[in-house]
Amino acid sequence: MTEGPLIVQSDKTLLLDVDQELSDECRHAIAPFAELERAPEHIHTYRITPLGLWNARAAGLDAESVIDTLLKYSRYSVPHALLIDVAETMGRYGRLRLLKHPAHGLVLESSDRAVLEEVLRAKKITPLVGKRIDEDSVVVHPSERGQIKQVLLKLGWPAEDLAGYVDGQSHPIALREDGWSMRAYQREAAENFTHGGSGVIVLPCGAGKTIVGAAAMAMTGATTLILVTNTVSVHQWKRELMARTSLTEDEIGEYSGARKEIRPVTIATYQVLTTRKKGVYAHLDLFDEHDWGLIVYDEVHLLPAPIFRFTADIQSRRRLGLTATLVREDGREGDVFSLIGPKRYDAPWKDIEAQGYIAPADCVEVRVALPQAERMHYAMAEPEERYRLAATTSQKSEVVKALVTQHADDHVLVIGQYLDQLDDLGASLGAPVINGSTPVKERERLFDAFRQGDLPCLVVSKVANFSIDLPEANVAIQVSGSFGSRQEEAQRLGRILRPKAEGKGARFYTVVSRDTVDADFAAHRQRFLAEQGYAYRIIDADEVLGESD
Repeated sequence: MTEGPLIVQSDKTLLLDVDQELSDECRHAIAPFAELERAPEHIHTYRITPLGLWNARAAGLDAESVIDTLLKYSRYSVPHALLIDVAETMGRYGRLRLLKHPAHGLVLESSDRAVLEEVLRAKKITPLVGKRIDEDSVVVHPSERGQIKQVLLKLGWPAEDLAGYVDGQSHPIALREDGWSMRAYQREAAENFTHGGSGVIVLPCGAGKTIVGAAAMAMTGATTLILVTNTVSVHQWKRELMARTSLTEDEIGEYSGARKEIRPVTIATYQVLTTRKKGVYAHLDLFDEHDWGLIVYDEVHLLPAPIFRFTADIQSRRRLGLTATLVREDGREGDVFSLIGPKRYDAPWKDIEAQGYIAPADCVEVRVALPQAERMHYAMAEPEERYRLAATTSQKSEVVKALVTQHADDHVLVIGQYLDQLDDLGASLGAPVINGSTPVKERERLFDAFRQGDLPCLVVSKVANFSIDLPEANVAIQVSGSFGSRQEEAQRLGRILRPKAEGKGARFYTVVSRDTVDADFAAHRQRFLAEQGYAYRIIDADEVLGESD
């Protein structure tokens, strides 16, 4: 028996010995189908889930290659029952297929009659289908294409959607590789998407997701609706598309709170599309009224619930999801799989770092102790108040000031959740504060001043979590966050991963209150990054404060 780094257990957990020499190679090999659950120092725990296996299957991996991976890296013999279970679970994907029939329109077809009989007896399926064509196929109402995929996934029989897409209104878009060229992984990601027709591309922050989106648009050659997180992202997408493609300013429309332009390429914010007036989503007609050839969902892990509902109704349109982390804290990864599409490309962060396209990062957790008075206040507080108390302790402010002083020659972002805490930090550091109420023009002015080196430090709220391009930032200090959000942690690290001059690295500090719920949330937040190979060094606040004396 080889001394492999992996222990495979019958309950579908995988234990990875991170100190073993093949551990990095193994981590990359299991990443397409296993999800990280816990990441302490020496042994990381992964779990094999049906959704993970189906994503792998949709991406072109078969059961044989998954089983070969487990056998290759396992330290002990792999439980036979688990191997059979993997093969059977992956075999479920594609036994039901959605197809376009020349006479009957949209049909659900099965290569296994018993499976078709089983699902047709499910109460939630009955209203979604029409007449039975023959023993192997049944008509599906075209408007229920998304809904039936959601229900079938929950029943454990994910359907492969081969029904094709409407072309939408054509609009020529060409990449202009003028003084730059697409990276190999960007080209591969765009081609994998185009081949699959719909799905999700997962790339680290700073790895050029916008360029992949632009390449997909060029390959599709049709009118495109791009959905983004905020107005700053709208402007960034517009700038990038004008710089990287043949599109002119007149061809790109902005659909946000301030402007309502419909052009061949229209960039809209999730916020404006989900705004209700008198209980009605006034702008969601944007999906239906125009003959889009492609819909791009930026930061797809943040997709709001109303957008899911309307995405279910537009399954005949090509859909591209872009994200750095395909994790959601609400557990709706299955809906992303069903409605946007399966994972088409996933590049490990460390692979992109090794190629020199993102900066190497040193992650440091700085632990502070609550003063006795605050400790008592915390102990007596209601559970819902405890996180705020732990996250906003005055001790953190001292640590942040010391860290900013130590990094006086760097470009520092101080990131947090609570506005009063950020205002206090801004005042004590003499740094501008950017939050949700900062006007868009002022935000862009401050970001530009930071990029040009006129501002060495910025204090930012969660508005800077997403789609903010600040390549000069090389130090981030996180003081508080959205509870235990893994994707927020990854996004914040991503703010400082743009490649640096002279191969300089990045430093990510997260300041955590010891023996509180803040520490519990921090452990959960770090899980995704641990999966990508980032290890947090833990230091005491006294070490930081001692260095600044």
